Amino acid sequence: MKGGNSYSFRGKHVSLALVALVLFTTLLWTWERNPIAMTLRSAQEWYHMPSESPENQDVKSSSGSEVCNYAKGKWVADSRRPLYSGFGCKQWLSPMWACRMTQRPDFSFEGYRWQPENCKMQEFDRSKFLRKMQDKTIAFIGDSLGRQQFQSLMCMASGGEESPEVQNVGWEYGLVKPRGAIRPDGWAYRFPKTNTTILYYWSASLCDLVPLNITDKQTNVAMHLDRPPAFMRRFLPRFDVLVLNTGHHWNRGKLNANRWVMHVNGKANEDKKIAEIPNAKNLTIYNVAKWLDLQLVSHPRLKAFFRTISPRHFFNGDWNTGGSCDNTIPLTNGSEVIQEGSSDPIIEGALKGTKIKILDITAISQLRDEAHMSRYTIRGTLNSSDCLHWCLPGIPDMWNELLVAQL
Repeated sequence: MKGGNSYSFRGKHVSLALVALVLFTTLLWTWERNPIAMTLRSAQEWYHMPSESPENQDVKSSSGSEVCNYAKGKWVADSRRPLYSGFGCKQWLSPMWACRMTQRPDFSFEGYRWQPENCKMQEFDRSKFLRKMQDKTIAFIGDSLGRQQFQSLMCMASGGEESPEVQNVGWEYGLVKPRGAIRPDGWAYRFPKTNTTILYYWSASLCDLVPLNITDKQTNVAMHLDRPPAFMRRFLPRFDVLVLNTGHHWNRGKLNANRWVMHVNGKANEDKKIAEIPNAKNLTIYNVAKWLDLQLVSHPRLKAFFRTISPRHFFNGDWNTGGSCDNTIPLTNGSEVIQEGSSDPIIEGALKGTKIKILDITAISQLRDEAHMSRYTIRGTLNSSDCLHWCLPGIPDMWNELLVAQL
């Protein structure tokens, strides 16, 4: 009898298990048919849900409540600066910008770093940077200030040390010096260990420039305000990071000296309003931003930045009328930026509603009038001053720190 009772008890358990299984199957079937469940499942199948690791989040403020505003903050003294040696980085620095090689007597401007408001920005580490940029290409396209930023990043990535292993790959991008030219249209170098390429292409206006008569060296050049440079259109698919800039070539003297003739819609511009320099510049910037934003749809891995204009500091005149920047005392006009908007409203306006990030350096750099080339050169001291370009090491290093922080 005991055996029969045991068998009956087990049978009840089996029956209960079968009922539970049927109920669970029914509920599961009902849930699968539920539209809410279908929506949740399809979202997970179609979209990669980012993890909560720091690499997938915006850089937060120290309080953790705000996205970091890199353009607000202050300059602070830092004995660990500069990031590389002005003597050691001869491989990448143009002699005219390597202030340590000039007659300049004071270098206190090198001992500062930018601290964004309420944000902790990691110290630049060249090894980490190159690992992060493994198999990637960083491109700078712009004027001579863009070239300074490019040279700065080369020095930062190499630690300002002689790096014979770094390969010149300019030929891959057509960046070779033409016969009779002073220099090529740009440079491209590759760090072989991480396959990281850093390049620069000279395009001061960000317009497509096309000679009207290729057989005549003195020919006028069509300056297509509504067409990005051919170089950018051709090589954009190869870029992982793109930094654009323009600004200081937008004046009548530069246009006339370069024989640039404004073109719109494929023909010489006849609109007097567009022909005004500020309007032509704005048209170009807005067109480039619009074109690039459309390209980002088909190049989702590309991170695009537009750097705001680098400020000039000519006092008591301009570059050609005796203007100078002889101050050598850092931060005489303050150390802090507290404003909300950019000091370059044209770039800021052009990027609104796009996926292009603003690299806002104008107000930050405005505080550093003592860090320009001034009147010092390798050969001696001049009567004229360069209050447009910066000493390297110097302010462009900070631009790159902000760039790297946003990658």
